[in-house]
Amino acid sequence: MSEQTASRFQVEVAYARPEGQYIIPVEVEAGMTLRHAIERSGLLEKCPEIDIASAKVGVFGKLSKLDKELRPKDRVEVYRPLIADPKEVRKQRSAEGKRMKKGGGELEEKGA
Repeated sequence: MSEQTASRFQVEVAYARPEGQYIIPVEVEAGMTLRHAIERSGLLEKCPEIDIASAKVGVFGKLSKLDKELRPKDRVEVYRPLIADPKEVRKQRSAEGKRMKKGGGELEEKGA
């Protein structure tokens, strides 16, 4: 790893697809934003389904805005849209009479 000055530092840009994930190290300058890191990472070219204007992004699991300034060792995350609304899924399961255990798996029948 090259020596970094106070004005340049390393961050990671992360994005996950069902078939795998991208974790891309990016060197940025002080004052750069999440948007700059995402654009500089090349992720938008590798994953054309990402619409940077509407994608939700965050740093270490906390939602952030694209204009948030980066800090050394930040992990910038680009989130995919949810396929199903978790509240609706729970309502459907409840309507079907299915009980769930903690962690989202179905309960096993006792004695089975």
